[in-house]
Formats: sequence, structure tokens, C-alpha cells
Amino acid sequence: MRLRQTVLLLLLALAIGAFVALDLGRFLSFEQLKASQAGFEQLHAEQPLAVVVVYFLVYVLATALSIPGAVIITLAGGAIFGLWQGLLIVSFASTLGATLAFLASRFLLRDWVEARFGQRLADIHLGVDREGGFYLFTLRLIPVVPFFLINLLMGLTRMNTWTYYWVSQVGMLAGTAVYVNAGTQLAQLESPQGILSPALLGSFVLLGIFPLIARRIVASVQKRKVYARWANQRPKTFDRNLIVIGGGAGGLVSAYIAAAVKAKVTLIEAHKMGGDCLNYGCVPSKALIKSAKLAQQMRHASQYGLSDASPNFSFKPVMQRVHDVIKAIEPHDSIARYTGLGVEVLQGYGKLVNPWTVEVALNDGTVQRLTARSIVIAAGARPFVPPLPGLDDVGYVTSDTLWDEFAQLDEVPKRLVVLGGGPIGCELAQSFARLGANVTQVEMGARIMSREDVEVSELAKASLEADGVQVLTGHKALRCELRPSTVTASGAKQPMDRPLAMTSKDVEKCLIVEHNGQEQVIPFDQLICAVGRVARLQGYGLEELGIPTQRTVDTNEYLQTIYPNIYAAGDVAGPFQFTHTAAHQAWYATVNALFGEWKLFKADYSVIPWATFIDPEVARVGLNEQEAKEKNIAYEVTKYGIDDLDRAIADSEARGFVKVLTVPGKDRILGVTIVGAHAADLLAEYVLAMKHGLGLNKILGTIHTYPTMSEANKYAAGEWKRAHAPQRLLAWVKKYHDWRRG
Repeated sequence: MRLRQTVLLLLLALAIGAFVALDLGRFLSFEQLKASQAGFEQLHAEQPLAVVVVYFLVYVLATALSIPGAVIITLAGGAIFGLWQGLLIVSFASTLGATLAFLASRFLLRDWVEARFGQRLADIHLGVDREGGFYLFTLRLIPVVPFFLINLLMGLTRMNTWTYYWVSQVGMLAGTAVYVNAGTQLAQLESPQGILSPALLGSFVLLGIFPLIARRIVASVQKRKVYARWANQRPKTFDRNLIVIGGGAGGLVSAYIAAAVKAKVTLIEAHKMGGDCLNYGCVPSKALIKSAKLAQQMRHASQYGLSDASPNFSFKPVMQRVHDVIKAIEPHDSIARYTGLGVEVLQGYGKLVNPWTVEVALNDGTVQRLTARSIVIAAGARPFVPPLPGLDDVGYVTSDTLWDEFAQLDEVPKRLVVLGGGPIGCELAQSFARLGANVTQVEMGARIMSREDVEVSELAKASLEADGVQVLTGHKALRCELRPSTVTASGAKQPMDRPLAMTSKDVEKCLIVEHNGQEQVIPFDQLICAVGRVARLQGYGLEELGIPTQRTVDTNEYLQTIYPNIYAAGDVAGPFQFTHTAAHQAWYATVNALFGEWKLFKADYSVIPWATFIDPEVARVGLNEQEAKEKNIAYEVTKYGIDDLDRAIADSEARGFVKVLTVPGKDRILGVTIVGAHAADLLAEYVLAMKHGLGLNKILGTIHTYPTMSEANKYAAGEWKRAHAPQRLLAWVKKYHDWRRG
């Protein structure tokens, strides 16, 4: 705690201590007020200004210190000054005192609370940022809610001080008026309890909930306003309960859930069922990674007591296996399966005509119009292609197109450039290097996998370089060029002053990059663009309906667009671009779409895992160190080296670590990063623990099969326990054992 905070805390403690020690509370009783009323009135008549100033300061001080007795002081204001003057003085004094209490709470407690409960407070901060004033006003209208508690708790939020002041003054005005007015009738009052009759309390409660009712009314009016231009197009009846646009992970789960609850649902997909994950992303890349890893293990077979061998293979069968894997999984996402589940699947392009109607241009050339009460947009994302001059001239592939393009090649590209240092780029760079390509990976940023901690990026870079990848960080791609080749088919160099007429064999493709102000030339045979993915936002009616988009479709916490019956899920909605989060969002979007008139569920992103399937794998859930520092969240780090794990040693996979971030002094998990073999599988235990509030002590107390990689999680928990062992108690335990030995 800083010096200023300590000083303020001591002053507050002294003030409250003096109040208790001197028994000043006896002056704030109802009986004492009635007995002193005449004296106060006479003093006010003799010295009106002095009485006003002293009363004002006493009220501010009592409110700021949260001292009980505000009701008595308010009654005194009415008794001494009358209704209107008393209301004016009390209103400003109470608001100023409340604001001082608010600021004191913020100054003394907010950093401490943020450090320990930062993640849990994130949603509260977002709510306060959006509608904090509204909720504060509602609370201020209801005098049954202790105002001192509101002052202290609101100080822990990020609410603007001026907003807090004026909303409090307006919100407390009604209750203040009641008590000041009661003070003008002090002689007739028997006790403060007589001020608030059950009927009056009921009126205040109604007054308090009125803003909530008004909010519903305003929301209804806004809803009617949004739909106004389409009012005459709203169907009286609907063909379906739900229409889903897009047959990727998000769309498939949406359709599945709708069919499971017996809703009539139509799924529209123009291309391949299963979307990006099955056809271009997760599935083909993992199939390639497996083949590449086997090739690498053959080269290093001596690690397992065998003879090193150079893998002998043709590239086409490798790529054919990738397509065979896709075909083997296709039935899980097929039209036949979903039709059997009760989903109507239409192959074609869906376009929103109005908030309830979708026009489908079917692949057979016909057009069909469907209506539904609700619509889920799950259009996915596509690879981002940077606007590099000359890129189209030299040709390129993306993470979507390389599977078909490379399947035509007889051998792995000899010189391969991978543009991008994110998860996709790293996975592809390592895999093709292991299959024999001379890979150069170009990343504009200072390091690859920049969302991870620095030590993770460095370990990933070292691993890729060990497999032969030339990793160029801090290199900005400027342009692509076709340049005269300096090497003939026989391998001999040829002069650069050749005739201008050249065949395709006479030129080579080059990527020009800039590093530290100097240009470098990187020749290549194939270039993979892997610099990220962007949501698909054009072509299905968003513009015509005026649905706002930025990098993704704009949605609220319920995944609703500006039209409450139109939802978005998956990559098109963001903020994550993972298959599992698309499925996660699809549950919320579908349940809200079908049952939202009864209950809306906010999408929960509190525990989102992800993994990068390089070797060794990198998996994470929750915070890492760089995010915790950016968000100013206090944490402790516990780290266990997998090189010490029996199973990892037996498998010759003794590298990597488990790093756990916890609340200081507690076992509550803030985040976990695992680097090592099967890291993505090991992470599941921590995902479960974080989701259900289980700490490291629970993991430590769970039996893990020996010898397995999963023991790394238990040993990491053991490291935390060892660091938090009760040393003083153990010293006494040692004495006990010494005593037992005589």
C-alpha cells in the first residue's frame, strides 16, 4: 500500500475511532434531536449562516465516513431550515459526502480488489461502462438499499466521478424530500420508523423499478423503430422457426440444437458442409502435421534406439492422405446426417431480403424464398490476402487453397515462403520443412506467436529453426517480383544481361522484404499467405438491411444484431476464430433465437482455450503473463518443467513446461500455458477447473494415472503447494516429531 493510502486510512480510522470512543452517536438519536429542536431553532435564528455552514460540514463528514445517523441529520435539516431550504442544503451535502466516500473507496480499495478479482470484475466494468448511470439512478430511488454501501461498492468500478455525482443527486432527491419534509413535522413524529410506512416504502420500490419498466418500454419502442421500414413485409405466419446461413462449425451446431428441440430449421450452405475447419483448416492441417512428424521421427530414430533413416516418399500420396482424412470425417458433417437429424439442408447462397425472409439461389439454378421467426448468420471467415504489389503476378496459395493446389505437385516445393508468424503460419512452416521444403517464414512483428509470452515465442522459434525453418522476424514484406533466374536448369549460373525474351523457366519468383532499413530478396517457388482471416461480411444482405459491421458483424452480449431476431455466431461474429468457440457461440445464438422471448443468455467467454499444433504444442486458457501485466492484474507464477516428467523422458519428449498463473496467495487459477507433447490434451483439465471454480489444491488431490503426461498437471499443482507450505506450522510439527523420538 502506498504512503498516501496508508495516511488516509489512518485518518479515517482515527476519525471513526474518535466517534466511537467519545460516544458521539448519542447526539444522533431521535430522542436527542427532539429534545434539542428548540435550541437549534433559536441558534439558527441568531446565527443563520454559521448554523448552515456547520450543519453542511457535519452532514458531509458523516456521509463521507459512512457514520450511522444520516436519517437523524436529515430530519434535523427539515426541523431547523424548513422544507425548501433544508432540501437544498441536504441534497448538496449528502451528494458531496457520498462522492467523497465513493472517491475514498476507489483510492483505498480499488487497486487491491482489481488485483484479486480482476477477471470477475471485467463483466461488471463493461456493464457499468454501458449502463452504470441507469442502475445507479435505480438504486438511489429505493431508500431501502443502504446508501453508504452503494458509495463504497460503486467506488470499486470505473464510473466517472461527475456521472456518479449528478446521478446520485437526482436519484436521492425524492427520498431526501420525504425525510426533510418529515423533519418539518418533527414534533408530531413518535419515531423515525413512522416516516416510512409500508405504503410509502411500496411507492419507493415502485418508483425504483419504474426505470426498469421504462427501459423495457424504450427497448420495445426502439425495436419497433428498427423494424419500421419492414413493417408491411413481416409475414403473418412463418415457414420455419430458424434459418441458419452457413454450414461450418457454428452453423452446424445451430442447426443441430434447433432440430434437437424439435424446431423447424433450414440450413443453407453454398459450398462444402463442415466449412473451413473440415475442408481447409483444422482437419487437413492436422493430417499434414502427423505425416510431417513421422518423417521427422524417422530422421531422428536414433533418439528411440533405432537407426536414423531418410524418409522415402512421394509428395502426392502425402497430400492424398490429407484428402482421405477429410473424406473419412465428412460423414459427420454431411447433408445426409443432418437431414436424418431433422434439419432441412439447402445447397445454395442465402441472402437476407428482410429481417424474416431469406432468398436462396440454389446451386441447381432455381430460387427459393423462406421465412423464419429468427435467423442465425454463421458465414465464417476467409484468409486475408495482403495488398502486396506483384503478388498476383507471382501467384500464391492460402490456407484454403493450398490443399488442392499442392495436391497437384509431384514433390514438395523446394523453396517455400510462409508469410505470417501466427499459429497457421507456424504450423505450416514446420510441417513443410519436415517434409523437405526449404522454408522461409516472414513475420513483420518482433516475434512469432506474439499473443503468447516471450518465452513461448522463443521456444517456438527455436523449435522451428531446429527443423530447418528460417524464421525472419521484424521483416516487412514490401512487394513481389519476377526476376531473371541466376541459375540454369543444370544448376550453373548464367549472366544477368540476357535477352529480354524469357520463358517461365528463365524467371524466378521473389519476395522483397525490408529489415532495419535494408531491402532483402527472398527467391521462392511457392508462397503461402497465412497472415490471418477476416469475417465474410459481403454477399448475403447485411448491407441492404443496414446491419452494422466493423471487422465482424456487430452484436450485443446475446449475439443479436440491431434486429433482435437476427443473430451471428462463429468467425463472422468474433472475437475468437476457433472452431470450438464457434460451436460455443452457436448454443447461445440458437437458444436465444428460439427461446429469447422468455429468457436471454449472455455469451460467456470467461474460459476460452486454444492451441497451436507445432511441435512441441502450445496450449493456453485464461491469462498469460503479458496479458495480466497489460490488464494490471496481480498474479503469482508456478512453473513445472516437463523435462522432469517420467513419461516425457520415456517418450523422448522431455521438453516444455506447465505455467500456471494464480491469484496471489490463493490457488484460484487465472490462466495456464502448456508447452510440450500433447499440450492441447493436457489443457482440458485446467479448462474444467477454471470453468467450475476448482483450484490447484483440487488438482493436487486428484489421482493421475502413472506414467502419463497428465501427471504434469498434478506436479505443477504440487509446485504451488510447496511454495505455499505453512513454514511456521511445519517448524512446530518438526518439534513434535523430535519430541516423539525422545
